[in-house]
Amino acid sequence: MTALITGVAGFVGHSLAAALLARGERVIGIDAITDYYDPRMKRENLRSLTSSPDFEFHEISLAQAPLDELLKGVTTVFHQAGQPGVRKSWGRDFATYSVNNVEATQILLEAAMRADGVEKVVYASSSSIYGDAEKYPTSESTIPSPRSPYGVTKLAAEHLCSLYAANFGLPTVSLRYFTVYGPGQRPDMAFTRFLTAAHLGSEITVLGDGEQRRDFTYVADVVRANIAASEASSQPGAVYNVAGGSNVSVNEVLATIATLSDKKLNIVYKKSVAGDVRRTGGDTTAIRRDLGWTPSVSLNQGLEQQFVWAKATVESGILRTETIS
Repeated sequence: MTALITGVAGFVGHSLAAALLARGERVIGIDAITDYYDPRMKRENLRSLTSSPDFEFHEISLAQAPLDELLKGVTTVFHQAGQPGVRKSWGRDFATYSVNNVEATQILLEAAMRADGVEKVVYASSSSIYGDAEKYPTSESTIPSPRSPYGVTKLAAEHLCSLYAANFGLPTVSLRYFTVYGPGQRPDMAFTRFLTAAHLGSEITVLGDGEQRRDFTYVADVVRANIAASEASSQPGAVYNVAGGSNVSVNEVLATIATLSDKKLNIVYKKSVAGDVRRTGGDTTAIRRDLGWTPSVSLNQGLEQQFVWAKATVESGILRTETIS
């Protein structure tokens, strides 16, 4: 396999690149290194990849990238790039989400159509497209109803993937990630904030009452889902949930973190964010049947691994605590 990974310096992107390089695959990475969060974390992610002679990196946006040239010889495209976050997707910042999540995806799909030899385009979608679903666990047949502009743009890009599959036969697969966590998670995401604060003994901010429930998915399981989607035969335009199978509240997660850290947590509850959903939970029947994928890492195991990473990253100075909010 020769893979092109967009967003290769990000959380899932660099984890996927590392796994493919470990298998002896060739990886071409693209990342604009935006400042949505501390670029030093992204640079550190890249540092762990650049020692491999099979890794080639291009610091550029998809809109500016010479995609026709970069896609020569590429068999699989993993489209992990995008503007993340529910909170900032409201207001004036929406234009950034529209460009980075929708327009960039259309540009990439057009380039993949022109390329010879692209056997699969795997798109990183999100459970945010469901909003507050009518049924749990939620299957792929559920009508999407996003509650945030971020979710709207992820759904729009997913529809583009399905349209290019239906109209031109482009072999796309969209994976709807359910709350990915683990080592390397972004500093603005809840688990990194919680674990870092627990380690330092500082205040933990919870948006809402903490009773919102989530289906958390460990990053290594998400990586395996991407690889399975790239290798298995599936209908062009297929969509699959990638969910860890947990059904726990934020408060239950905090109780686990308190046990891991062996400290009393200083928790402050604040108003919930517009667009945040009360519950998520993915039905993984389809991905188990079609791709042979099942989650393998429990929430407790994953939290232990992320806590080790968070402590080491803070102590090394790579993760600056003043940037975590």
